[in-house]
Amino acid sequence: MSRVLKAGILGATGTVGQRFILLLSEHPGFSIHALGASPRSAGKTYIKATKWKMSQAIPADVREKVVTTCEPEGLFKECDVVFSGLDADVAGEIEMAFLKADLALFSNAKNYRTHEEVPLIVPMANPSHFDLLTHQRAKHQLSKGFLVTNANCSTSGLVVPMKALQDAFGPLSKIMVTTMQAVSGAGYPGVSSLDIMDNVVPFIGGEESKMEWETLKILGGMNQELTGFELLKGTKVSATCNRVPVIDGHTECVSIEFERRPAPSVEEVIKVLENYRTEAQELGCHSAPEHAIIVSRDEDRPQPRLDRENGRGYSVTVGRVRECNVFDIKLTLLVHNTILGAAGSGVLLAELAQKKGLIV
Repeated sequence: MSRVLKAGILGATGTVGQRFILLLSEHPGFSIHALGASPRSAGKTYIKATKWKMSQAIPADVREKVVTTCEPEGLFKECDVVFSGLDADVAGEIEMAFLKADLALFSNAKNYRTHEEVPLIVPMANPSHFDLLTHQRAKHQLSKGFLVTNANCSTSGLVVPMKALQDAFGPLSKIMVTTMQAVSGAGYPGVSSLDIMDNVVPFIGGEESKMEWETLKILGGMNQELTGFELLKGTKVSATCNRVPVIDGHTECVSIEFERRPAPSVEEVIKVLENYRTEAQELGCHSAPEHAIIVSRDEDRPQPRLDRENGRGYSVTVGRVRECNVFDIKLTLLVHNTILGAAGSGVLLAELAQKKGLIV
Protein backbone atom coordinates (compact mmCIF):
# COMPACT_ATOMS: atom_id res chain seq x y z
CA MET A 1 0.00 0.00 0.00
CA SER A 2 1.33 3.46 -0.94
CA ARG A 3 2.20 5.85 1.86
CA VAL A 4 -0.01 8.83 2.62
CA LEU A 5 1.43 11.95 1.00
CA LYS A 6 1.59 15.31 2.75
CA ALA A 7 -0.13 17.80 0.44
CA GLY A 8 0.09 21.56 0.22
CA ILE A 9 -2.39 23.80 -1.58
CA LEU A 10 -1.46 27.17 -3.08
CA GLY A 11 -4.35 29.57 -3.59
CA ALA A 12 -6.28 27.58 -0.99
CA THR A 13 -8.97 30.22 -0.42
CA GLY A 14 -10.03 30.49 -4.09
CA THR A 15 -12.60 28.34 -5.84
CA VAL A 16 -10.06 25.92 -7.33
CA GLY A 17 -8.27 25.74 -3.98
CA GLN A 18 -11.58 24.96 -2.28
CA ARG A 19 -12.18 22.11 -4.71
CA PHE A 20 -8.69 20.78 -3.96
CA ILE A 21 -9.56 20.83 -0.27
CA LEU A 22 -12.75 18.84 -0.79
CA LEU A 23 -11.08 16.25 -3.00
CA LEU A 24 -8.00 15.81 -0.82
CA SER A 25 -9.88 15.74 2.50
CA GLU A 26 -11.81 12.67 1.31
CA HIS A 27 -8.77 10.98 -0.26
CA PRO A 28 -7.06 8.07 1.53
CA GLY A 29 -3.74 8.82 -0.15
CA PHE A 30 -3.26 12.44 0.92
CA SER A 31 -3.29 14.50 4.11
CA ILE A 32 -3.65 18.27 3.85
CA HIS A 33 -0.49 19.63 5.46
CA ALA A 34 -0.16 23.25 4.28
CA LEU A 35 -2.56 25.93 3.04
CA GLY A 36 -1.19 28.96 1.21
CA ALA A 37 -2.89 32.19 0.19
CA SER A 38 -2.24 35.92 -0.10
CA PRO A 39 -0.47 37.88 2.63
CA ARG A 40 -3.81 39.34 3.77
CA SER A 41 -5.03 35.81 4.57
CA ALA A 42 -1.78 34.55 6.12
CA GLY A 43 -1.95 34.01 9.87
CA LYS A 44 -5.72 33.52 9.91
CA THR A 45 -7.51 30.25 10.42
CA TYR A 46 -8.90 28.89 7.19
CA ILE A 47 -12.53 29.45 8.13
CA LYS A 48 -11.79 33.14 8.73
CA ALA A 49 -9.63 33.55 5.62
CA THR A 50 -12.00 32.15 3.00
CA LYS A 51 -15.40 32.86 1.49
CA TRP A 52 -16.46 29.25 1.09
CA LYS A 53 -18.43 28.63 -2.12
CA MET A 54 -18.66 24.84 -2.32
CA SER A 55 -21.96 23.04 -1.75
CA GLN A 56 -20.33 20.83 0.92
CA ALA A 57 -19.16 22.22 4.26
CA ILE A 58 -15.51 23.00 4.97
CA PRO A 59 -13.94 19.75 6.21
CA ALA A 60 -13.67 19.74 10.00
CA ASP A 61 -9.91 19.11 10.00
CA VAL A 62 -9.31 22.11 7.72
CA ARG A 63 -11.48 24.76 9.40
CA GLU A 64 -8.93 25.73 12.05
CA LYS A 65 -5.75 25.21 10.04
CA VAL A 66 -3.67 28.38 9.85
CA VAL A 67 -3.09 29.81 6.39
CA THR A 68 0.46 30.78 5.42
CA THR A 69 1.96 32.78 2.57
CA CYS A 70 2.77 30.98 -0.69
CA GLU A 71 6.47 30.45 -0.07
CA PRO A 72 8.46 27.19 -0.33
CA GLU A 73 9.42 27.04 3.30
CA GLY A 74 7.96 25.99 6.64
CA LEU A 75 5.06 23.57 6.26
CA PHE A 76 5.28 23.65 2.46
CA LYS A 77 8.89 22.48 2.57
CA GLU A 78 7.66 19.36 4.42
CA CYS A 79 5.14 18.49 1.70
CA ASP A 80 5.50 15.52 -0.64
CA VAL A 81 3.33 17.21 -3.25
CA VAL A 82 1.95 20.72 -3.80
CA PHE A 83 -1.17 21.65 -5.77
CA SER A 84 -1.53 25.13 -7.21
CA GLY A 85 -4.89 26.82 -7.64
CA LEU A 86 -3.28 30.24 -7.98
CA ASP A 87 -4.54 32.93 -10.33
CA ALA A 88 -2.36 33.41 -13.38
CA ASP A 89 -1.40 36.95 -12.40
CA VAL A 90 0.57 35.66 -9.38
CA ALA A 91 1.28 32.03 -10.26
CA GLY A 92 4.39 32.51 -12.39
CA GLU A 93 6.99 33.58 -9.83
CA ILE A 94 5.51 31.56 -6.99
CA GLU A 95 5.39 28.30 -8.93
CA MET A 96 8.93 28.75 -10.23
CA ALA A 97 10.13 29.32 -6.65
CA PHE A 98 8.51 26.03 -5.60
CA LEU A 99 10.10 24.22 -8.54
CA LYS A 100 13.55 25.59 -7.68
CA ALA A 101 12.97 24.50 -4.06
CA ASP A 102 12.83 20.91 -5.41
CA LEU A 103 9.13 20.37 -4.68
CA ALA A 104 6.71 18.30 -6.77
CA LEU A 105 4.14 20.77 -8.08
CA PHE A 106 0.91 20.29 -10.03
CA SER A 107 -0.43 23.55 -11.40
CA ASN A 108 -3.88 24.52 -12.61
CA ALA A 109 -2.59 27.92 -13.81
CA LYS A 110 -1.90 28.69 -17.46
CA ASN A 111 1.53 30.29 -16.97
CA TYR A 112 3.77 27.32 -17.84
CA ARG A 113 1.51 25.28 -20.15
CA THR A 114 3.32 26.50 -23.26
CA HIS A 115 6.85 25.99 -21.92
CA GLU A 116 8.93 23.50 -23.85
CA GLU A 117 10.09 21.52 -20.80
CA VAL A 118 6.78 21.55 -18.88
CA PRO A 119 4.32 18.70 -19.50
CA LEU A 120 0.70 19.70 -20.13
CA ILE A 121 -1.23 16.60 -19.16
CA VAL A 122 -4.86 15.54 -19.02
CA PRO A 123 -4.62 12.35 -16.95
CA MET A 124 -6.91 10.28 -19.17
CA ALA A 125 -5.40 11.49 -22.44
CA ASN A 126 -1.58 11.83 -22.42
CA PRO A 127 0.13 10.48 -19.26
CA SER A 128 3.08 9.42 -21.45
CA HIS A 129 4.18 13.08 -21.34
CA PHE A 130 5.42 12.49 -17.77
CA ASP A 131 8.49 11.04 -19.53
CA LEU A 132 9.81 14.55 -20.15
CA LEU A 133 10.34 15.12 -16.41
CA THR A 134 13.78 13.49 -16.54
CA HIS A 135 14.92 16.32 -18.79
CA GLN A 136 13.15 18.97 -16.70
CA ARG A 137 14.85 17.76 -13.54
CA ALA A 138 18.25 17.73 -15.22
CA LYS A 139 17.77 21.25 -16.58
CA HIS A 140 16.83 22.67 -13.16
CA GLN A 141 19.22 20.42 -11.21
CA LEU A 142 16.44 18.81 -9.18
CA SER A 143 16.46 15.52 -7.31
CA LYS A 144 12.75 15.05 -6.63
CA GLY A 145 10.90 18.20 -7.68
CA PHE A 146 9.09 18.90 -10.93
CA LEU A 147 6.34 21.04 -12.47
CA VAL A 148 3.38 19.56 -14.33
CA THR A 149 0.41 21.57 -15.57
CA ASN A 150 -3.11 20.41 -16.24
CA ALA A 151 -5.11 21.80 -19.15
CA ASN A 152 -7.72 24.49 -19.45
CA CYS A 153 -11.11 23.28 -18.20
CA SER A 154 -12.77 23.14 -21.62
CA THR A 155 -9.73 21.54 -23.25
CA SER A 156 -9.74 18.80 -20.61
CA GLY A 157 -13.17 17.62 -21.69
CA LEU A 158 -12.42 17.81 -25.41
CA VAL A 159 -9.17 15.87 -25.56
CA VAL A 160 -10.34 12.69 -23.79
CA PRO A 161 -12.76 11.55 -26.54
CA MET A 162 -10.49 13.02 -29.24
CA LYS A 163 -7.60 10.90 -27.91
CA ALA A 164 -9.80 7.80 -27.99
CA LEU A 165 -10.77 8.48 -31.61
CA GLN A 166 -7.22 9.37 -32.66
CA ASP A 167 -5.84 6.15 -31.18
CA ALA A 168 -8.51 4.03 -32.88
CA PHE A 169 -8.91 5.67 -36.29
CA GLY A 170 -5.73 7.65 -36.88
CA PRO A 171 -5.30 11.38 -37.43
CA LEU A 172 -8.16 13.82 -37.03
CA SER A 173 -7.89 16.43 -39.77
CA LYS A 174 -10.38 18.97 -38.36
CA ILE A 175 -12.01 19.59 -34.99
CA MET A 176 -14.61 22.33 -34.59
CA VAL A 177 -15.90 22.93 -31.06
CA THR A 178 -18.45 25.36 -29.61
CA THR A 179 -18.57 25.54 -25.82
CA MET A 180 -21.23 26.52 -23.31
CA GLN A 181 -19.16 27.13 -20.19
CA ALA A 182 -20.32 27.33 -16.58
CA VAL A 183 -19.80 30.41 -14.46
CA SER A 184 -17.65 28.58 -11.90
CA GLY A 185 -14.95 28.51 -14.55
CA ALA A 186 -14.56 32.26 -14.09
CA GLY A 187 -13.80 31.89 -10.36
CA TYR A 188 -15.21 34.12 -7.62
CA PRO A 189 -16.69 36.73 -7.82
CA GLY A 190 -16.52 35.88 -11.52
CA VAL A 191 -19.10 37.08 -14.03
CA SER A 192 -21.45 39.84 -12.91
CA SER A 193 -25.04 38.69 -12.34
CA LEU A 194 -26.28 41.43 -14.68
CA ASP A 195 -24.06 40.02 -17.42
CA ILE A 196 -24.99 36.35 -17.08
CA MET A 197 -28.58 36.12 -15.85
CA ASP A 198 -31.07 35.73 -18.73
CA ASN A 199 -28.10 35.86 -21.05
CA VAL A 200 -25.29 34.12 -22.93
CA VAL A 201 -21.93 35.88 -23.23
CA PRO A 202 -20.28 34.90 -26.56
CA PHE A 203 -16.73 35.69 -25.45
CA ILE A 204 -14.31 34.37 -22.82
CA GLY A 205 -10.98 36.14 -22.95
CA GLY A 206 -8.14 33.93 -24.21
CA GLU A 207 -10.23 30.76 -24.04
CA GLU A 208 -10.47 29.98 -27.73
CA SER A 209 -6.75 30.26 -28.42
CA LYS A 210 -6.00 28.13 -25.35
CA MET A 211 -8.31 25.36 -26.54
CA GLU A 212 -6.87 25.41 -30.05
CA TRP A 213 -3.21 25.33 -28.97
CA GLU A 214 -3.47 23.06 -25.92
CA THR A 215 -5.28 20.38 -27.88
CA LEU A 216 -2.35 20.16 -30.30
CA LYS A 217 0.21 19.83 -27.48
CA ILE A 218 -1.79 17.22 -25.58
CA LEU A 219 -2.59 15.09 -28.63
CA GLY A 220 0.92 15.56 -29.99
CA GLY A 221 4.11 13.75 -29.04
CA MET A 222 7.66 14.28 -27.81
CA ASN A 223 10.93 14.44 -29.68
CA GLN A 224 13.20 11.38 -29.74
CA GLU A 225 15.46 12.81 -27.04
CA LEU A 226 12.46 13.39 -24.69
CA THR A 227 13.55 16.99 -24.24
CA GLY A 228 10.61 18.78 -25.85
CA PHE A 229 7.15 18.42 -27.30
CA GLU A 230 6.03 18.19 -30.91
CA LEU A 231 2.65 19.75 -31.59
CA LEU A 232 0.19 17.61 -33.48
CA LYS A 233 0.60 18.22 -37.19
CA GLY A 234 -2.13 17.96 -39.77
CA THR A 235 -4.96 18.68 -37.33
CA LYS A 236 -6.77 22.01 -37.34
CA VAL A 237 -8.79 23.04 -34.28
CA SER A 238 -11.37 25.84 -34.28
CA ALA A 239 -13.02 26.86 -30.99
CA THR A 240 -15.87 29.24 -30.15
CA CYS A 241 -16.40 29.75 -26.43
CA ASN A 242 -19.50 31.04 -24.64
CA ARG A 243 -20.33 31.70 -20.98
CA VAL A 244 -23.78 30.46 -19.95
CA PRO A 245 -25.86 30.67 -16.73
CA VAL A 246 -24.89 27.22 -15.38
CA ILE A 247 -22.97 26.80 -12.12
CA ASP A 248 -20.83 23.73 -12.91
CA GLY A 249 -20.31 21.70 -16.06
CA HIS A 250 -19.00 22.74 -19.47
CA THR A 251 -21.00 21.52 -22.48
CA GLU A 252 -19.23 21.29 -25.85
CA CYS A 253 -20.65 20.65 -29.33
CA VAL A 254 -17.96 19.06 -31.49
CA SER A 255 -17.69 18.26 -35.20
CA ILE A 256 -14.85 16.02 -36.37
CA GLU A 257 -13.31 15.21 -39.73
CA PHE A 258 -11.08 12.13 -39.98
CA GLU A 259 -8.13 11.79 -42.31
CA ARG A 260 -9.12 8.16 -42.88
CA ARG A 261 -11.39 7.34 -45.79
CA PRO A 262 -13.98 6.03 -45.52
CA ALA A 263 -14.60 7.72 -42.18
CA PRO A 264 -15.71 5.55 -39.26
CA SER A 265 -19.41 5.04 -38.79
CA VAL A 266 -21.46 6.34 -35.90
CA GLU A 267 -21.60 2.88 -34.31
CA GLU A 268 -17.84 2.42 -34.71
CA VAL A 269 -17.23 5.76 -32.98
CA ILE A 270 -19.61 4.91 -30.14
CA LYS A 271 -17.96 1.53 -29.60
CA VAL A 272 -14.51 3.09 -29.38
CA LEU A 273 -15.65 5.75 -26.92
CA GLU A 274 -17.42 3.22 -24.71
CA ASN A 275 -14.41 0.87 -24.63
CA TYR A 276 -11.72 3.52 -24.11
CA ARG A 277 -9.36 2.60 -21.27
CA THR A 278 -6.60 4.75 -19.81
CA GLU A 279 -3.39 4.19 -17.88
CA ALA A 280 -4.92 5.75 -14.77
CA GLN A 281 -7.56 3.02 -14.78
CA GLU A 282 -5.11 0.21 -15.53
CA LEU A 283 -2.80 1.29 -12.69
CA GLY A 284 -5.71 1.39 -10.25
CA CYS A 285 -5.52 5.11 -9.40
CA HIS A 286 -7.98 5.92 -6.63
CA SER A 287 -9.71 8.78 -8.48
CA ALA A 288 -9.85 7.12 -11.89
CA PRO A 289 -13.48 6.53 -12.88
CA GLU A 290 -14.78 3.14 -13.95
CA HIS A 291 -15.47 4.63 -17.38
CA ALA A 292 -13.30 7.45 -18.74
CA ILE A 293 -16.05 8.20 -21.26
CA ILE A 294 -19.72 7.55 -20.64
CA VAL A 295 -21.82 7.45 -23.80
CA SER A 296 -25.49 8.36 -23.46
CA ARG A 297 -27.96 7.07 -26.04
CA ASP A 298 -30.66 9.52 -24.88
CA GLU A 299 -31.39 12.15 -27.50
CA ASP A 300 -31.32 15.02 -24.97
CA ARG A 301 -28.16 14.19 -23.03
CA PRO A 302 -25.67 15.12 -21.68
CA GLN A 303 -27.00 17.92 -19.50
CA PRO A 304 -24.93 19.75 -16.85
CA ARG A 305 -27.35 19.31 -13.96
CA LEU A 306 -27.90 15.62 -14.69
CA ASP A 307 -24.49 14.43 -15.88
CA ARG A 308 -21.69 16.56 -14.43
CA GLU A 309 -21.18 14.20 -11.44
CA ASN A 310 -20.78 11.11 -13.62
CA GLY A 311 -17.75 9.15 -12.48
CA ARG A 312 -17.58 11.47 -9.44
CA GLY A 313 -16.83 14.29 -11.87
CA TYR A 314 -13.90 12.49 -13.52
CA SER A 315 -15.78 11.01 -16.50
CA VAL A 316 -16.47 12.81 -19.76
CA THR A 317 -20.06 12.22 -20.83
CA VAL A 318 -20.71 12.05 -24.57
CA GLY A 319 -24.07 12.04 -26.32
CA ARG A 320 -25.82 12.84 -29.60
CA VAL A 321 -23.19 11.02 -31.66
CA ARG A 322 -24.35 11.30 -35.26
CA GLU A 323 -23.25 11.93 -38.83
CA CYS A 324 -22.21 15.45 -39.77
CA ASN A 325 -23.16 16.93 -43.14
CA VAL A 326 -20.08 19.16 -43.21
CA PHE A 327 -17.44 17.00 -41.50
CA ASP A 328 -17.83 13.29 -40.62
CA ILE A 329 -19.13 12.95 -37.04
CA LYS A 330 -20.64 15.38 -34.57
CA LEU A 331 -21.31 14.90 -30.86
CA THR A 332 -22.00 16.72 -27.62
CA LEU A 333 -19.82 16.27 -24.54
CA LEU A 334 -19.91 17.40 -20.92
CA VAL A 335 -17.04 17.81 -18.47
CA HIS A 336 -17.14 18.85 -14.81
CA ASN A 337 -15.01 21.93 -15.11
CA THR A 338 -13.75 22.11 -11.51
CA ILE A 339 -13.08 18.37 -11.12
CA LEU A 340 -11.66 16.79 -14.30
CA GLY A 341 -11.32 20.29 -15.74
CA ALA A 342 -9.28 21.67 -12.83
CA ALA A 343 -8.51 20.38 -9.32
CA GLY A 344 -9.48 16.77 -10.02
CA SER A 345 -6.98 16.59 -12.85
CA GLY A 346 -4.24 17.70 -10.47
CA VAL A 347 -5.18 15.06 -7.91
CA LEU A 348 -5.36 12.27 -10.50
CA LEU A 349 -2.05 13.40 -12.01
CA ALA A 350 -0.44 13.15 -8.57
CA GLU A 351 -1.81 9.63 -8.20
CA LEU A 352 -0.34 8.71 -11.58
CA ALA A 353 3.00 10.27 -10.69
CA GLN A 354 3.14 8.25 -7.49
CA LYS A 355 2.30 5.05 -9.33
CA LYS A 356 5.10 5.83 -11.82
CA GLY A 357 7.61 6.38 -9.00
CA LEU A 358 8.01 10.10 -9.70
CA ILE A 359 7.04 11.23 -6.20
CA VAL A 360 9.74 10.21 -3.75
